Amino acid sequence: MPGRSVRWRWPTDGPALFEDRRQAGERLAAALHGTVGPDAVVLGIPRGGVIVAEAVADALGLPLDVVVPRKIGAPGNPELGLGAIAPGVRVLDLDIIERLHVGEDYLEDEIEAEEQEIARREQVYRAGRPPVDLGGRTAVVVDDGVATGGTAIAALRWARDRGASRVILAAPVAPPGGLPRLAKEADEVVVCETPEPFVAVGVWYRRFEQTPDVEVVEALSRSAGRTA
Repeated sequence: MPGRSVRWRWPTDGPALFEDRRQAGERLAAALHGTVGPDAVVLGIPRGGVIVAEAVADALGLPLDVVVPRKIGAPGNPELGLGAIAPGVRVLDLDIIERLHVGEDYLEDEIEAEEQEIARREQVYRAGRPPVDLGGRTAVVVDDGVATGGTAIAALRWARDRGASRVILAAPVAPPGGLPRLAKEADEVVVCETPEPFVAVGVWYRRFEQTPDVEVVEALSRSAGRTA
Protein backbone atom coordinates (compact mmCIF):
# COMPACT_ATOMS: atom_id res chain seq x y z
CA MET A 1 0.00 0.00 0.00
CA PRO A 2 1.67 3.27 -1.05
CA GLY A 3 2.12 6.29 1.16
CA ARG A 4 3.37 4.46 4.22
CA SER A 5 6.53 6.40 4.93
CA VAL A 6 7.99 9.79 4.11
CA ARG A 7 11.35 11.07 5.30
CA TRP A 8 12.67 14.57 4.79
CA ARG A 9 14.17 17.33 6.87
CA TRP A 10 13.87 21.08 6.93
CA PRO A 11 17.16 22.93 6.39
CA THR A 12 18.22 24.81 9.51
CA ASP A 13 21.21 26.80 8.29
CA GLY A 14 20.19 28.33 4.98
CA PRO A 15 20.32 26.93 1.44
CA ALA A 16 22.18 23.65 1.10
CA LEU A 17 23.79 23.67 -2.35
CA PHE A 18 24.95 20.53 -4.09
CA GLU A 19 28.21 20.81 -5.99
CA ASP A 20 26.93 18.76 -8.91
CA ARG A 21 24.71 15.77 -9.68
CA ARG A 22 27.38 13.24 -8.72
CA GLN A 23 27.84 14.74 -5.26
CA ALA A 24 24.07 15.00 -4.85
CA GLY A 25 23.80 11.29 -5.67
CA GLU A 26 26.39 10.42 -3.06
CA ARG A 27 24.43 12.33 -0.43
CA LEU A 28 21.24 10.66 -1.56
CA ALA A 29 22.86 7.22 -1.33
CA ALA A 30 23.82 7.98 2.27
CA ALA A 31 20.20 8.91 3.01
CA LEU A 32 19.03 5.64 1.43
CA HIS A 33 21.55 3.47 3.28
CA GLY A 34 19.72 0.81 5.28
CA THR A 35 16.45 1.50 3.45
CA VAL A 36 16.96 -0.81 0.48
CA GLY A 37 18.22 -4.36 0.25
CA PRO A 38 20.31 -6.18 -2.36
CA ASP A 39 17.22 -6.95 -4.45
CA ALA A 40 16.64 -3.27 -5.28
CA VAL A 41 17.01 -1.65 -8.70
CA VAL A 42 17.88 2.03 -9.18
CA LEU A 43 15.90 3.73 -11.97
CA GLY A 44 17.17 7.10 -13.17
CA ILE A 45 14.88 9.64 -14.83
CA PRO A 46 16.74 11.09 -17.86
CA ARG A 47 18.55 13.02 -18.42
CA GLY A 48 20.14 14.55 -15.30
CA GLY A 49 18.50 12.10 -12.94
CA VAL A 50 20.53 9.26 -14.44
CA ILE A 51 23.78 10.90 -13.31
CA VAL A 52 22.42 11.16 -9.75
CA ALA A 53 21.12 7.59 -10.00
CA GLU A 54 24.50 6.26 -11.13
CA ALA A 55 26.13 7.63 -7.99
CA VAL A 56 23.37 6.04 -5.88
CA ALA A 57 23.73 2.68 -7.64
CA ASP A 58 27.54 2.77 -7.32
CA ALA A 59 27.44 3.55 -3.61
CA LEU A 60 24.82 0.91 -2.82
CA GLY A 61 26.11 -1.74 -5.23
CA LEU A 62 22.81 -1.96 -7.12
CA PRO A 63 21.92 -2.35 -10.82
CA LEU A 64 21.01 0.79 -12.74
CA ASP A 65 18.35 1.25 -15.40
CA VAL A 66 16.18 4.07 -16.73
CA VAL A 67 12.53 4.98 -16.59
CA VAL A 68 11.57 7.56 -19.23
CA PRO A 69 8.57 9.73 -18.36
CA ARG A 70 7.74 12.80 -20.43
CA LYS A 71 5.81 15.96 -19.64
CA ILE A 72 2.83 16.93 -21.82
CA GLY A 73 3.12 20.66 -22.48
CA ALA A 74 0.23 23.11 -22.79
CA PRO A 75 -0.61 24.82 -26.11
CA GLY A 76 1.68 27.81 -26.63
CA ASN A 77 3.40 27.18 -23.28
CA PRO A 78 5.28 23.86 -23.28
CA GLU A 79 6.76 24.55 -19.84
CA LEU A 80 3.28 24.37 -18.34
CA GLY A 81 2.53 20.69 -17.85
CA LEU A 82 -0.86 19.20 -18.59
CA GLY A 83 0.44 15.99 -17.07
CA ALA A 84 3.03 13.36 -17.84
CA ILE A 85 3.30 9.95 -19.41
CA ALA A 86 5.51 6.88 -19.21
CA PRO A 87 5.17 3.68 -21.27
CA GLY A 88 1.61 2.49 -20.62
CA VAL A 89 0.98 5.24 -18.04
CA ARG A 90 -0.88 8.56 -18.29
CA VAL A 91 -1.04 11.08 -15.44
CA LEU A 92 -3.17 14.00 -16.66
CA ASP A 93 -4.19 17.16 -14.80
CA LEU A 94 -7.83 17.29 -15.83
CA ASP A 95 -8.43 20.60 -14.02
CA ILE A 96 -5.77 22.42 -16.06
CA ILE A 97 -6.87 20.71 -19.26
CA GLU A 98 -10.45 21.86 -18.71
CA ARG A 99 -9.47 25.35 -17.59
CA LEU A 100 -7.34 25.90 -20.70
CA HIS A 101 -9.96 24.31 -22.96
CA VAL A 102 -7.39 21.90 -24.36
CA GLY A 103 -8.96 19.81 -27.12
CA GLU A 104 -8.71 16.04 -27.29
CA ASP A 105 -6.99 16.19 -30.68
CA TYR A 106 -4.19 18.39 -29.32
CA LEU A 107 -3.78 16.16 -26.27
CA GLU A 108 -3.60 12.95 -28.29
CA ASP A 109 -1.16 14.47 -30.77
CA GLU A 110 1.14 15.60 -27.95
CA ILE A 111 0.95 12.23 -26.22
CA GLU A 112 1.77 10.42 -29.47
CA ALA A 113 4.77 12.68 -30.07
CA GLU A 114 6.08 12.12 -26.55
CA GLU A 115 5.53 8.36 -26.81
CA GLN A 116 7.73 8.38 -29.90
CA GLU A 117 10.39 10.34 -28.02
CA ILE A 118 10.21 7.87 -25.12
CA ALA A 119 10.73 4.97 -27.53
CA ARG A 120 13.68 6.74 -29.14
CA ARG A 121 15.33 7.46 -25.81
CA GLU A 122 14.85 3.95 -24.47
CA GLN A 123 16.46 2.51 -27.60
CA VAL A 124 19.40 4.92 -27.46
CA TYR A 125 19.99 4.71 -23.72
CA ARG A 126 19.85 0.93 -23.34
CA ALA A 127 21.87 0.31 -26.51
CA GLY A 128 20.19 -3.03 -27.15
CA ARG A 129 20.19 -4.19 -23.53
CA PRO A 130 16.82 -5.39 -22.17
CA PRO A 131 15.20 -3.53 -19.27
CA VAL A 132 16.10 -4.77 -15.81
CA ASP A 133 13.38 -7.10 -14.48
CA LEU A 134 11.48 -5.36 -11.66
CA GLY A 135 9.23 -8.29 -10.75
CA GLY A 136 9.00 -8.65 -6.98
CA ARG A 137 11.85 -6.17 -6.39
CA THR A 138 12.24 -2.74 -4.84
CA ALA A 139 12.42 0.04 -7.43
CA VAL A 140 14.24 3.22 -6.37
CA VAL A 141 13.15 5.98 -8.76
CA VAL A 142 15.77 8.76 -8.78
CA ASP A 143 15.71 12.25 -10.26
CA ASP A 144 18.03 15.24 -9.78
CA GLY A 145 15.15 17.08 -8.14
CA VAL A 146 11.37 17.22 -8.05
CA ALA A 147 9.41 20.34 -9.00
CA THR A 148 5.75 19.69 -9.80
CA GLY A 149 6.06 15.92 -9.42
CA GLY A 150 4.15 14.93 -12.56
CA THR A 151 6.97 13.01 -14.25
CA ALA A 152 7.97 11.42 -10.94
CA ILE A 153 4.45 10.09 -10.42
CA ALA A 154 4.36 8.69 -13.96
CA ALA A 155 7.70 6.97 -13.28
CA LEU A 156 6.47 5.50 -9.98
CA ARG A 157 3.32 4.11 -11.59
CA TRP A 158 5.38 2.65 -14.43
CA ALA A 159 7.59 0.82 -11.93
CA ARG A 160 4.55 -0.64 -10.19
CA ASP A 161 3.08 -1.70 -13.52
CA ARG A 162 6.36 -3.51 -14.24
CA GLY A 163 5.86 -5.62 -11.12
CA ALA A 164 7.91 -3.81 -8.46
CA SER A 165 6.78 -4.95 -5.01
CA ARG A 166 7.97 -1.71 -3.37
CA VAL A 167 8.58 1.69 -4.92
CA ILE A 168 10.76 4.44 -3.43
CA LEU A 169 11.09 7.97 -4.80
CA ALA A 170 14.50 9.48 -4.06
CA ALA A 171 15.70 12.97 -4.96
CA PRO A 172 18.29 15.40 -3.61
CA VAL A 173 15.85 18.32 -3.44
CA ALA A 174 12.10 18.97 -3.63
CA PRO A 175 9.58 21.58 -2.47
CA PRO A 176 8.06 20.65 0.88
CA GLY A 177 4.52 21.35 -0.26
CA GLY A 178 4.64 18.69 -2.96
CA LEU A 179 5.83 15.79 -0.84
CA PRO A 180 2.46 14.67 0.57
CA ARG A 181 1.18 14.15 -2.98
CA LEU A 182 4.24 12.06 -3.83
CA ALA A 183 3.84 10.07 -0.63
CA LYS A 184 0.46 8.86 -1.88
CA GLU A 185 2.21 7.25 -4.86
CA ALA A 186 5.35 5.81 -3.27
CA ASP A 187 5.92 3.42 -0.39
CA GLU A 188 8.64 5.81 0.77
CA VAL A 189 9.93 9.23 -0.26
CA VAL A 190 13.55 10.10 0.54
CA VAL A 191 14.66 13.70 -0.06
CA CYS A 192 17.85 15.33 1.22
CA GLU A 193 16.71 18.97 1.23
CA THR A 194 13.31 20.69 1.17
CA PRO A 195 14.09 24.43 0.92
CA GLU A 196 11.43 27.13 1.06
CA PRO A 197 10.98 29.06 -1.15
CA PHE A 198 11.87 26.37 -3.64
CA VAL A 199 12.16 28.40 -6.90
CA ALA A 200 13.59 25.64 -9.15
CA VAL A 201 15.71 22.49 -8.98
CA GLY A 202 18.77 24.05 -10.60
CA VAL A 203 18.98 26.82 -8.00
CA TRP A 204 20.26 24.31 -5.46
CA TYR A 205 23.24 23.13 -7.53
CA ARG A 206 26.50 24.98 -8.06
CA ARG A 207 26.89 23.18 -11.40
CA PHE A 208 23.71 22.20 -13.22
CA GLU A 209 24.62 21.89 -16.88
CA GLN A 210 22.36 20.17 -19.39
CA THR A 211 23.04 16.44 -19.57
CA PRO A 212 23.39 15.18 -23.15
CA ASP A 213 22.19 11.76 -24.28
CA VAL A 214 25.76 10.50 -24.58
CA GLU A 215 26.34 10.97 -20.82
CA VAL A 216 23.23 8.93 -20.07
CA VAL A 217 24.41 6.16 -22.40
CA GLU A 218 27.87 6.15 -20.80
CA ALA A 219 26.45 6.02 -17.27
CA LEU A 220 24.24 3.05 -18.11
CA SER A 221 27.08 1.31 -19.95
CA ARG A 222 29.40 1.67 -16.94
CA SER A 223 26.78 0.01 -14.73
CA ALA A 224 25.78 -2.70 -17.21
CA GLY A 225 28.13 -5.30 -15.76
CA ARG A 226 26.59 -5.09 -12.30
CA THR A 227 24.35 -8.08 -11.50
CA ALA A 228 20.76 -7.27 -12.34
